[in-house]
Amino acid sequence: MIFLAIFTIGGRHFSDNYFLTDEFEAQPFWYRCVYILVWVKINLYKYISCWLITEGVCILAGLGYNGINEKGEHQWDACANVRVRLFETTPLFTGTINSFNINTNSWVACHVFKRLKFLGNKLLSQMFTLLFLAVWHGLHSGYLICFSMEFLIVNVEKQAQALVRDSPVLTSIAQGPLYPLLYIVQQMIHWLFMGYSLVPFCLFTYDKWFKVYYSAYFCGHIFFLTALLILPYLRKVFVPRKRGSDKKED
Repeated sequence: MIFLAIFTIGGRHFSDNYFLTDEFEAQPFWYRCVYILVWVKINLYKYISCWLITEGVCILAGLGYNGINEKGEHQWDACANVRVRLFETTPLFTGTINSFNINTNSWVACHVFKRLKFLGNKLLSQMFTLLFLAVWHGLHSGYLICFSMEFLIVNVEKQAQALVRDSPVLTSIAQGPLYPLLYIVQQMIHWLFMGYSLVPFCLFTYDKWFKVYYSAYFCGHIFFLTALLILPYLRKVFVPRKRGSDKKED
């Protein structure tokens, strides 16, 4: 009910239609970014609310029962479609994807992604899976833009995670005293560009989403395409090279 109340009240002040007004264009760049960040958070609560209510109904009807786990506890998550704690706490795009619309994601992973194994390339399989999802939602250009942004962001994020994991310097920084500050910054970046990606999903047509992207200076595309280009060079700087003996052992 909390999520439903936030959406009901907040949705009045952060609506899709405001993106298309002259007032939104007249706002400073930082304000437009903050609006996108708050807008997406509030509007996703619409889906969270529906799924939680549906899950509750399924549990009361007995449809949510999912057997007993290894600890001997009864599970009631057979119809769960969202992981609320993960959704609220993850600073990662992949974390939000894994916590949101779980059943659809599982179905697509099983029946589309895995069946594209014959392509011999995970990136190609991922690309065609996201293309399938875009067409599945409809033929509006906004869907294609949304899922193409997901493809770009997820792959940049995976490269960035690998860089931090393989670099002793970056790992120590990420796990050090600066972690709380880095977490907040990461959350802001995460939700800003989550909103940036979902703007065309909600506005559907080219004339609408392009207007918003133009007013935002295509910051999402610039940010992640730039990151995609510089990450390989950052890897050369921060990741120590393996010695010859180490390579032989590998």
